[in-house]
Formats: sequence, structure tokens, C-alpha cells
Amino acid sequence: MEINRVCVYCASSNKAAGIYGDTAYELGTLLAKEGITVVTGAGSIGLMRQVEDGALDNGGKAIGVIPQFMVEQGWHHTGLTELHITRDMHERKQMMAKLSDAVIALPGGCGTIEELSEIITWKQLGLYFNPIVILNINGYYDPFIAQLNKAVEEHFMGEIHSRIWSVASTPAEAIEIIRNTPLWDASVRKYAAL
Repeated sequence: MEINRVCVYCASSNKAAGIYGDTAYELGTLLAKEGITVVTGAGSIGLMRQVEDGALDNGGKAIGVIPQFMVEQGWHHTGLTELHITRDMHERKQMMAKLSDAVIALPGGCGTIEELSEIITWKQLGLYFNPIVILNINGYYDPFIAQLNKAVEEHFMGEIHSRIWSVASTPAEAIEIIRNTPLWDASVRKYAAL
């Protein structure tokens, strides 16, 4: 499928180990070089800033989506290609998903994990059809992936649902996966109720 915009979920923490920020910057760089626009939460610090700057520094585009209350705190990146200001977090997440042809999740805290869980749920329910990749840097997502697999094993999710997400260990692998993952079929809605 054609990938023009990728939503990247990630942390806004500046205190995480350098490998995470370096990987975020690399992802933004590679997406820019592939001609793919980055869609983020418009944060001005942490991994979010690194993804955005990786894209912008390498001739790419970065679209940010951020709620009004965060703009009032000055938490937004002021050099983005486009900045969309939403009323709240719910509208922010909806817009980020709507603008994207795929999702890549870098490591992050509760907000990132919540976004990733929600987009997986939307795909399970047939509300989002695009590729979802968990970029598992430094084994960060091992426990989360184990929990997803446990949900399948214990029949809280169907076997078919294990194809909702893919796991990558490098930015290049994540981009390769999103380019080669077919769209999710709307007929999967019949599998949502087990």
C-alpha cells in the first residue's frame, strides 16, 4: 500500500536513555528520506522532538496535533510544517489516526501505551485499517507484547487479532513492515466478539 503519512507515538521525556532519542531521530530521518510525512503529538521535548527534528532536518515534513491546554503551557514544537490545535486529548488522538496511513509506536510512558492500546482496539473493531508497528527498542515493549500474546492465549482476543500489530527492532525494519502490510479487512468486525 502507499504510505504518505505515518503517525508516531512516543514519549515526551528528556530523561530516557540516549538510545531512545537516537532511535527516534533515526526514524524521523528515514521517514523523511522515504518521502513520508511524520504525524506526532507536536511535543517540543523528548522522543517526540527527536522524531520531528529528524524529519525536518532531513528535508521532510512533520505535522503536529496538540490540544489547546498544552499549547497554553508552551509544550508544542514551534517549527513544524503544520500544527493542528484540538479541543482535547480525544480529538487529538482521532485526528492523528485520521491523518495517518500507518502507526509506529516508539517507547513511552502511560500516554504512549494508552495510544497504542487504543489504536490496536480500533483496528480490532474495524475502525482503523492501517499497519501498526511496535518499535521494540532495547526490549522496552517485551512485557507489553507478552501481555498482548497472553490475551490471545487466554482467549480474550482471537488468534486473528495477533495480526493486528507487528514488531520491529529497528526504524528501517518498521518502515519495511508498514510498506508491506496489507490493509485490515472491515469484515474482521465479525471476529470482535468472541
